[in-house]
Amino acid sequence: MAIRYPEPIQTFRFLIRVDGSEKISAAFSKFSGVKMEVETLQYRSGEDSRGVKEYTPVFTSYTPVTLSKGVVGDNEFLDWMLSASADVHTGPTGKNLRRTIEVVTLNERGNPGVIWTLQGAMPIGYELAPLDGSRSEVLTESITFAITGMKRTTQPGT
Repeated sequence: MAIRYPEPIQTFRFLIRVDGSEKISAAFSKFSGVKMEVETLQYRSGEDSRGVKEYTPVFTSYTPVTLSKGVVGDNEFLDWMLSASADVHTGPTGKNLRRTIEVVTLNERGNPGVIWTLQGAMPIGYELAPLDGSRSEVLTESITFAITGMKRTTQPGT
């Protein structure tokens, strides 16, 4: 049986869940920036008579990811995002700034497909699209997260 999500499913194809919850915290139309790079060190094995260098992984880095053209529907999620930034009188107030985020992709029928699990996600950017009262546009938001790991899983049947 398909899980039913509140509209507007037709355009928002990426749903956000935080820390393993089934609750949808936000929905977005665009998901970008997933990139992992492994820094390596070259060495020559003492047993290699050919003089061929081998690689060994040293550091892994992940670029920040951005979810855009969407809406944050959960005040708790927004409060977490804002807790990473300074306010009028203090620095960041969040004690639990790094969380696990699941970006759930929806197929053409609105059923969950591939899930990207972003580990150690910390909000580092927020943008509200320009608001213009003379135009009939939907309010959209963008959020950028620094991450420390990622995993990709596929739902059965997709």
